[in-house]
Amino acid sequence: MKRTTMKAQGGVTLIELLIAVAIVSILASIALPAYRDYVIRGKLADAQSQLGATRSRLEQYYQDNRSYPPQCGGTANGLPAFTLPGATSYFTVTCAAGATVGQTYLLTATGVSTGGTGGFTYTLDDQGTRNTTSVPSGGDWSTRTGCWVVKKPNHC
Repeated sequence: MKRTTMKAQGGVTLIELLIAVAIVSILASIALPAYRDYVIRGKLADAQSQLGATRSRLEQYYQDNRSYPPQCGGTANGLPAFTLPGATSYFTVTCAAGATVGQTYLLTATGVSTGGTGGFTYTLDDQGTRNTTSVPSGGDWSTRTGCWVVKKPNHC
């Protein structure tokens, strides 16, 4: 007499597979926005470092020449050249004269849309006042006076 035994089948059932996919989907829906915000925060550091470094160079320039450079509203004849930092993948920096020409300035870092920082604008003046003047619309970001926003909703 021949005995037939059933072998246990190995594998994954459709229900187990659907449960695994559902768990991965839930984890991804939580992790992806957090990761995206983390990447943006890393890019915002570019503006802060450019503005801080440029301010230091402008103050040294002022100490040497008793006026800020022409790009920042300086009007004295014969002022030496001053180079603003070049645009990066994330921000461009500009300088404009403040309320008193040649004696005050306003640095502005404007986000580059193709770099993922479009909509962000940070300013720094000769007094060291930091402002977040614009942020992307449609998110939890918000502008703030007196600091540079680096984290949602408006943490400095």
